[in-house]
Amino acid sequence: MRKTYLLLAVLLLAVAGICVMLWPAFTGHRLQADTDAAVQSFLKERKPEQQYPELLAALQEYNRQLYAEKQCNLTDLEACEEPAADLTVYGIEDEVIGVLEIPTMELTMPVYLGASDEHLALGAVVLGSTSAPIGGGNTNCVIAGHRGWRGADYFRHIDRLQVGDTVQLTNLWETLTYTVADIRIIQPHEVDKIKIQQGRDLLTLLTCHPYASGGKQRFLVICERMEEENGKIRKRNCQGENSDFGYQYSASDSCGSGLYQYPC
Repeated sequence: MRKTYLLLAVLLLAVAGICVMLWPAFTGHRLQADTDAAVQSFLKERKPEQQYPELLAALQEYNRQLYAEKQCNLTDLEACEEPAADLTVYGIEDEVIGVLEIPTMELTMPVYLGASDEHLALGAVVLGSTSAPIGGGNTNCVIAGHRGWRGADYFRHIDRLQVGDTVQLTNLWETLTYTVADIRIIQPHEVDKIKIQQGRDLLTLLTCHPYASGGKQRFLVICERMEEENGKIRKRNCQGENSDFGYQYSASDSCGSGLYQYPC
């Protein structure tokens, strides 16, 4: 009888161990299914002809004010929960503003406004006090994501990205195409490195680094919006000029120094 109890205890421990090991895979699969459903729902319900003109005008004005005020409220990378707009006011109940697609990472995610814990658990988020995801001159839309979350990859494989890779952001009105221009590792307090750069149309991806470190540093991927002209891919210059892709930032590009410049 005693041997039977011991055998039963061993079996129960084995089953419990297997459940513990499989739990991340189960939750990861469920989260992936949820993000896929959110993406498909957005793309299915998206109606560019409807355009949400009031929302677009509000986001454009938000971006203008953000640049004019030099992002004075962007004081800490962790204090970015406030969204650029309350999407529910405009009838967007699921609060999805767009879809982020990164072919190199085999990643497609819904994008939410405001970096609340709830939004971060559901997908990628646009940090408050950074540009709304509509493109345009003097903008830098900073999109953050967990580097792995409860078994789901999310931004886990962000280190696969290389300069020249493509990142696409589909919002309610159009699809914006960006090209990776620079990759950086920064400290959490270095907020100047995610600010708007004068005249540029940027998208910056942000996540924790190293992986599973508890957020000691931040991994940045700085992307610039590109366009095709006469068969050549060129940087989209919002001041009326284009330059061949493959440039490197220099001190003459703006008032900062190094590859990634900051506005005055």
